[in-house]
Amino acid sequence: MASPKTPDGARKSPAVKSLEREKRKQKHEGDLREEELDEGLEDSFPASDPVSVTSSSIPGGPKKKRK
Repeated sequence: MASPKTPDGARKSPAVKSLEREKRKQKHEGDLREEELDEGLEDSFPASDPVSVTSSSIPGGPKKKRK
């Protein structure tokens, strides 16, 4: 299969192809997040508190053992 070409007719490098794939993936993931948020808002309507998009967990290291 031939490599896709840029508007000026040059072949795209592997780095450019990778960047384009990553951008498509991020757009798709963003669309899914937006759909999940919309669904959550619809499921909780009417509500006094809005749906949170962020996680409320607090990261931390393992607890130290006492000797």
